[in-house]
Amino acid sequence: MPVSDPANGGAPGPPSLTPQARRRVVRAAALRPLNVLVLVIGAVFFAATLAWWLVPLTLATYAALVFLGASDPILQRRTLGLQAPVIDQAQDVSPERRARWLPRGEVRQKVDAALAEYRKVVAAIEVSDDVTRAVLEDTIPRLHATADRLVDVALQREKAAETVRDLREKPGAGTRSDDLRRLQTRVDEADAEISATHEELLDLRAKVVRISIDTDDARKADALNASLDELNARLEALGDMTSP
Repeated sequence: MPVSDPANGGAPGPPSLTPQARRRVVRAAALRPLNVLVLVIGAVFFAATLAWWLVPLTLATYAALVFLGASDPILQRRTLGLQAPVIDQAQDVSPERRARWLPRGEVRQKVDAALAEYRKVVAAIEVSDDVTRAVLEDTIPRLHATADRLVDVALQREKAAETVRDLREKPGAGTRSDDLRRLQTRVDEADAEISATHEELLDLRAKVVRISIDTDDARKADALNASLDELNARLEALGDMTSP
């Protein structure tokens, strides 16, 4: 059974082995080609020099290699036929870090500017008084969703734009003119939505400040959340732009 490693955020650590499984792993480590090579080299040098000190040195080195090999989780899983844990590379990756996957250019600049405003809006809510935070408790998850979807759209936009460029350079581009036109339209829609998201996040920061001043008006918070829901719906509606 895998054990949880607190130092690794609760991720599964190496499996605890039964005595029989441990013997199988030790035998596999003992028969590793590199470890056996150490014994062979030690024996060759001993035969050539008759230096008795080589015997304990070789055996100690071999034992250390076997011990380290038997503790190797990869060797344990391979020997026992265990499946390696699946790691989601996109898990817990901030939108700012994902935005760095974008090529440098105007799109990335707009996304970076929008994400900077997103962080300012989140910070404005987090540093506000308890009443304001209670009124806007549903706003921060919506903001996180907006940032993630914005980066998704920008990444898809770049992939779609690259597809358009590649197809236009290949022979027979005229036969794909309708598909190229539709795909280019999706790219233009993504550009417009990225710019609009930046502007809306600018407005949201001002709305948060107004709500912090007048927390008795819950309609302002409802309107802010409704505008975020609409923005998220538009970003999500862009879907997969790589398919014309």
